[in-house]
Order: sequence, then C-alpha cells, then structure tokens
Amino acid sequence: MGDPWLSAYDAALRVARKAGAVIRDAGEKEIKVCTKSSTVDLVTKTDERVEKIIIGALREQFPDHCFIGEESVAKGEPCILTDKPTWIIDPVDGTTNFVHGFPFVAVSIAFAVNKELEFGVVYSCLENKMYRGRNGKGAFCDDEKIEVSDVKDIHKSIIISEHGTDRSCEKVEKIFSTMKKILCIPVHGLRGSGTAATNMCLVACGAVEAFFEIGIHCWDIAAGAVIVKEAGGVLLDVNGGPFDLMSRRMVSANNMVIAERIIKEIEIFPADRDDAPIKKK
Repeated sequence: MGDPWLSAYDAALRVARKAGAVIRDAGEKEIKVCTKSSTVDLVTKTDERVEKIIIGALREQFPDHCFIGEESVAKGEPCILTDKPTWIIDPVDGTTNFVHGFPFVAVSIAFAVNKELEFGVVYSCLENKMYRGRNGKGAFCDDEKIEVSDVKDIHKSIIISEHGTDRSCEKVEKIFSTMKKILCIPVHGLRGSGTAATNMCLVACGAVEAFFEIGIHCWDIAAGAVIVKEAGGVLLDVNGGPFDLMSRRMVSANNMVIAERIIKEIEIFPADRDDAPIKKK
C-alpha cells in the first residue's frame, strides 16, 4: 500500500505557502481589527480571509474530510475531533503580532485521523521558514532536519511561554507567579514569540528547551505537537499526565528531565476544554 496521506501533506505545504503570501501582502494595508472573547483577543479580516482560502482549497481536494478552524469555531462551529480525517487550522497564529508589526506570524495546519495527529505544517511567513513533521518521518525546517537540544540541566535552559488573552487578575497572578518561580530556578532566560506554533518549532529546532501554556487552543498547538515529537521532544499535560490536544494546557520540551522540572513550578488554573459543550447564552 502506498503512502495514504502524502497527497494531503503536499496539499498542506502548498496552501500554507499560499496563505503566508496573502498575510505578507496584507501587512499594513489591511489591519481592520475586531475582538473575540476580550479586548486583547483580536481577529482581523486577514484571519478570516486566510482561513477561507485554506479550507476552500483543502475541501475542494478532500470533500469528505472534516475541518476545525479557529475563526469557524469563533463563529459557532463545533470543535469536536472525531475518527474522521480532520484538518486543524490556525490561519494567522500571532494575530496581535500581525496587528503591531511584530515579526512572528505563522500559518498552522495539522491533520488527524482516528484522533491521532498524522502531520503538522507551520509556516512562519514573515521569516519565510517552513517547519514540518510527519508521524514517524522526522521534522524539518525547510529542507534541513531538525532536532531538540540535548540540554538536561535546567539552569542552562531557555523556557518560552505566553500570557494568553484572559486578563482576569487571578489568572494573570498565577501566570506571573509561575514565570517568577521558573526565572528563580534560575534558568538562562524566559521568552515569548507571541505565537504558540512558532514557540513549539523553537523547541523542535533546539533554540529553546521548553514551551508551556494554559489557555491555548487545539489549533494553536496541533501542528507544532507533531513537529516537536518528530524532532525528539516530549509533550505532557501541565500536571505531568498525558498530552491532551483538547485540554487547552500543555508542556512541550526537549526531554522529560526539563519537562518534569518545569511542571513542578506551574501554577495551574482552569480553562474550558475546546471540545466542551457550547454554553447557551
């Protein structure tokens, strides 16, 4: 039997580049901003247009497949992962960066079958870097194979995280308390690019040792999860349990030593699952 998902993988690479070109072209010409869940949870016309381009192109080639897209879910579409072939898409990961001209914006496209991730593509479109990984076939940046770092001493690590879009005082206090404890281990540094997909690729290529966050969504991390795993890294829940794509909480790291040390410092707070029933208004 031939490679059953090669055509889907090739399609993902093509449409990611096409989407990235649209984002680059939009630039400062089209930054009409709306908000979603809060005044810091932004969406632009570019997000919406790019998602339509990606889903339209993929649906034309794969009409029987399912789709989970960030902007579609924001408009009320269900976020349920079934056994059917499913695309998980973040058209513009790093919308706030895009709005402000901060140079880290990514197109993130993942593909799952039987609830298992088969491949992930992250195109850092302003850097023009294509990160990709396929289950059992390794991870790459453009044509170069990538691997996580071999650092096991937490004191020699760089850790990456984000603040999220929920700015309630209780959650912000927990986020900064966690960051303070990690900095005081001490580590070499604490960073944040403003895009979860890019953060995970930085773990995969060995630039940082770990990325953790509570409050991210499946479309932020699905593609990156494949790339990290195929680069030799590990994925865990923030409580040390198994990674759950729909849980909105994750630690990705170069190895278990670093991951387990980071987990000791994380102050956990609640986040509704992506696949939780939609609350009636």
